[in-house]
Amino acid sequence: MIVMLAELPVAADSREAALDRLEELAAASRAEDGVVDYRVTTDVEAPDTVRVIEQYEDADAVDAHMSSDHFESFQADIAPHLAGEPELYRYEVDSETRVM
Repeated sequence: MIVMLAELPVAADSREAALDRLEELAAASRAEDGVVDYRVTTDVEAPDTVRVIEQYEDADAVDAHMSSDHFESFQADIAPHLAGEPELYRYEVDSETRVM
């Protein structure tokens, strides 16, 4: 499994518009083949920081997502709502254990 974590600093004055667009992205992304889960979260300590937690079956699913029409459209649409550069992290996961 591949887990991606995106951190997006959103502009306070267009936070709601950014969240609406992120919600649309998440719904479309969860419908893709190979996507295990795709969640948008906000930080309770830094409300203008949004994190996207993405889980994929494999690298092909990541590649398909990154080149999808809805993701490319999202990238253009979100740009005016950002307050800085997003950061993206990728994790290769070989096992999962539920601890609670």
